[in-house]
Amino acid sequence: MQHLYHYLRTLVLPVCFVAMQGVFCGNLLAQNSDTARSVSKDTLKNHHLKEVSIRAARLSLRNISATPVQILRGTDLEKLNSLSVADALRFFSGVQIKDYGGIGGLKTINVRSLGTNHVAVFYDGVEFGNAQNGQVDLGKFSLDNIEEIDLYNAQKSSIFQPAKGFAAGASLYLVAKQPNFEAGSRTNGKLSFKTGSFGLVNPSLLWQYKLSDNLYSSISTEVTHANGRYKFRTTNGNTGYDTTAIRHNGDIDAQRVEAGLYGKLKDSASWTLKGYLYHSDRGLPGPTVNNNFESKQRQKERDVFVQSGYNKKFSDSYSLMLGAKYSDDYTHYFDPEITTTRGLLENKYDEHELYLSAANKFRINSFWSVALSADYQRNSLDATQNDSALYRFVRPVRNTILTVLATELHFKRFNAQASLLGTFVNDQVDTLQAAGKKTKYTPTVLLSWQPLNNPDFRLRGFYKSIFRLPTFNDLYYTFIGNSFLRPEYTKQYDFGFTYNKTFRQHTLINFAVQADAYYNQVKDKIVAIPGLNLARWTMYNLGLVHISGLEINSQATWQLPGEVFINTGISYTHQKAIDVTDPTDVNYRQQIPYTPLHSGSVLVGAEWRKFAFNYSYIYVASRYDSKVNSPENYLQPWYTSDVSFSYTTTYNKHKIRLTGEVNNVFSQYNYITLNYPMPERNYRFTISSTF
Repeated sequence: MQHLYHYLRTLVLPVCFVAMQGVFCGNLLAQNSDTARSVSKDTLKNHHLKEVSIRAARLSLRNISATPVQILRGTDLEKLNSLSVADALRFFSGVQIKDYGGIGGLKTINVRSLGTNHVAVFYDGVEFGNAQNGQVDLGKFSLDNIEEIDLYNAQKSSIFQPAKGFAAGASLYLVAKQPNFEAGSRTNGKLSFKTGSFGLVNPSLLWQYKLSDNLYSSISTEVTHANGRYKFRTTNGNTGYDTTAIRHNGDIDAQRVEAGLYGKLKDSASWTLKGYLYHSDRGLPGPTVNNNFESKQRQKERDVFVQSGYNKKFSDSYSLMLGAKYSDDYTHYFDPEITTTRGLLENKYDEHELYLSAANKFRINSFWSVALSADYQRNSLDATQNDSALYRFVRPVRNTILTVLATELHFKRFNAQASLLGTFVNDQVDTLQAAGKKTKYTPTVLLSWQPLNNPDFRLRGFYKSIFRLPTFNDLYYTFIGNSFLRPEYTKQYDFGFTYNKTFRQHTLINFAVQADAYYNQVKDKIVAIPGLNLARWTMYNLGLVHISGLEINSQATWQLPGEVFINTGISYTHQKAIDVTDPTDVNYRQQIPYTPLHSGSVLVGAEWRKFAFNYSYIYVASRYDSKVNSPENYLQPWYTSDVSFSYTTTYNKHKIRLTGEVNNVFSQYNYITLNYPMPERNYRFTISSTF
């Protein structure tokens, strides 16, 4: 494995530049370009779902879903000023992104204030897990190989899915670009090169090949290099912004390689096999406190996994879905400013995961279906310090079994789903006290109703109870972990509506709006606040948290004379998340940390022939960095405006796209997370070619 890993790393950069040379020499096959008025292939693939199809960058809303869902897909992702998945998610409503600055900084997602650990991240249908700390760094997921991003509150409104799909408070689905060949073509591909501020150099290559009529292959690879340096302002007491400094130790060198096989069998079954390798060597930019702007912490990561899937519809009455995954995640953390009895602090963590899944769907009659799903997962974690056993580390092993019994009633104007999730967890450790066995049954009910003859308008609602165990770090991390830490219990309530209208022969082509009011109860909420460095966190239970909110999303698209298409999108979130644990506490009924009362975004896009323009605006109201809402813990509101221009043409039968971006146009100084300043105005340029 080590030899293969180093070999693949060596190949990534040369392959990208050799392929780039080939593209501009005209030796690769061309892909037909889309005209300004063509319908996207993505929309054709999903013709059974009524949804908004908008030309410029926008969020898509699915009218039929019983749970709130927000979607970005295909060329829409390209038009947003986003380098990673985390950047794109900023435009979703009800979402808080914690960003520790720069390209290499950690980026996590929090949905409706349930916490990062309540958001399950799926990559091609299989969860991208992390039993060590429960957090998935979304900054390392490039958009170059992502076809679609879906964010579901509660879960997908489908009973035919793995049990993991039922086991989170919110679900984020990342879908890699699938092979899709034009008639008579055996090759597809895309080559891209990005550069810009922070010393960014980011070449990438996607190559798809049709091995036979029923067998396709795909390989995607990229390299990311950036020095991560940018100017920022900081305060000193009440004197205002009095220091301008340069952000250091935010550099990153990362490589990613993905390879996949996609097959169809004669009996209408399909299967997939995917291999994934990600490696990074990055600095961890520390907090800017006490005029100390230097940080020397380093972290190396190596994530390797292999996953496969199998789907078969045996008859109109029975379907089967199988999945499997094995992953090995290695983290090397180094801090030369901390000296231990064994020398400078150098910790290494190695996490292994085995995952197996089976989902069955039975169609009882035309309106009633039943599904039974079962997942097994085994996680283990080992750790060393300076190549010796980490002091008092217990080497935890967690065995998890998830079982789901779900049913669905589907009528012309009414849809109801119900499921019961069984969670069975058993922790084992070498020494000391393990968290032991935990068993919990949690129900979910989803409803969708068309009250009028007009199918454009629907009402929906759901109730979901969910159970989450603390992570390995929460329970067993040396000097911090507590094996007696209480799990979280969450109840979610939601009621909303969707309206989706397509107009014919009008200037206004599409209009869609969805609105949801929600209420969440979280018992024994576990909160993690970063300490002096990103490897040390303070863990505590808030006891009881009540979260109420309102989300509104609206999009519209116009076609003007002269082949001009304009799209607008607006999202708004009002959210009150308060601690109601103890009436005698000073923070009773105060907003929990990093939760704004108001937030929203605006998207405006325009297309004219070969030219495109996009403007995006994001606003986050004031927050507090502590559970006590006092003036010294106040964080000012922040906003950012981004613009991009692109030009698309055809050269030597290749579709060439040139894009220029200006992010944070007005150089607004902001801190998404306390003491972790974000960049001022910055630039990015992209050239891409499809073949």
